[in-house]
Amino acid sequence: MVWEAYLCGFDEQTKAFTIHIMKKALLLTSLVTLAGMSVLGQTSQKEKIQISAYLETYYAFQNTQPEDHLLPLFLYSHNRHNEITPNLALIQLEYAQARTRTKIGLMAGTYANANLVAEPAVLKNIFEANVGYRLSKVEEIWLDAGVFASHIGFESAIGADCWTLSRSLGAENSPYYNSGLRLSYYSSNGRWYAAALVMNGWQRIQRPDGVQMPALGHQLTYTFGERLVLNSSSFIGEDRPEQLRLFHNFYTQVGLSERLSLILGFDIGAEQIDRGLNEYQLWYTPVGILRWEASERLRIALRGEYFADPQNVLFYVGPSGLQATSASLNLDYQLTPALLWRIEGRWLSNVEPIFPAGDSSVSQTSIFYTSLAFSLGRE
Repeated sequence: MVWEAYLCGFDEQTKAFTIHIMKKALLLTSLVTLAGMSVLGQTSQKEKIQISAYLETYYAFQNTQPEDHLLPLFLYSHNRHNEITPNLALIQLEYAQARTRTKIGLMAGTYANANLVAEPAVLKNIFEANVGYRLSKVEEIWLDAGVFASHIGFESAIGADCWTLSRSLGAENSPYYNSGLRLSYYSSNGRWYAAALVMNGWQRIQRPDGVQMPALGHQLTYTFGERLVLNSSSFIGEDRPEQLRLFHNFYTQVGLSERLSLILGFDIGAEQIDRGLNEYQLWYTPVGILRWEASERLRIALRGEYFADPQNVLFYVGPSGLQATSASLNLDYQLTPALLWRIEGRWLSNVEPIFPAGDSSVSQTSIFYTSLAFSLGRE
């Protein structure tokens, strides 16, 4: 093929990896394009079809320079050090009719590689894949089934939709996606959104071995004009056999003025030590982000957060667990309507040394990020 000739000067390992990535990208593009052409050929005026694309490439540099090129293990998005690489390459197809809707999203990138590591290979490229039916002719009541973006938190995998380039510690360590059933309601005045969910687990498409019971969740959102959003989301289920996990996320988004906005969030989780014992291990995280829209093209965001998991519930980092403080400064510049350039500096500090630095570890580290995010056909 053409790219095989182009890569003839590279070593065999680099050549094989590059060809593998190119073939995957070509396959994703072809599948969505063919699906879009098929639906477009049958679409009436009362139906809506939308094809969109999103690509975010980034460069990150950590001052401790990890030899394996991986940023701290509790960061899953934009997690590669000293490489120029795609975080998320996404193609989506959305179809909507009066009482039917569906969404298919296929992806590649370091985000997919890190966040879907527990899924079988055939599922690792699914961003979203769901179909829904409107249960009422009068009210906006929908029943959807499949893989969805998570109902938890104010951030998503699509960086251009978030106020900062990197994700908050709370977002990184709560589900980015869910799979199962979702019953949702949209009020006619646009102020209320409510959803009840039955899921396969905590960020799971395929349920873990030994976990038999489905997980449950809810989301309740109140929007008052353009200045106030209140949200409550929850999860009840198992990620490990016989260990019940309870989790709640609350956040509010407030418009302080026409150009100044604030997000305040708080997550708290508890996991049962053993089903036979009524004892739980806790973790929690508060976060605040202040964003100033300096102009139509320029936005600046300041973030402060704390993440406390002293008993290593979510992952093991050391005897005292993760008790980390983080602060970041973010600058966004809209180069064109479709292209966003971002810069971020982030500082992280933990109670004990957990960040590898040569032959030892340190308790503080800093990371510099920059990215370009391209959006096409997204509302």
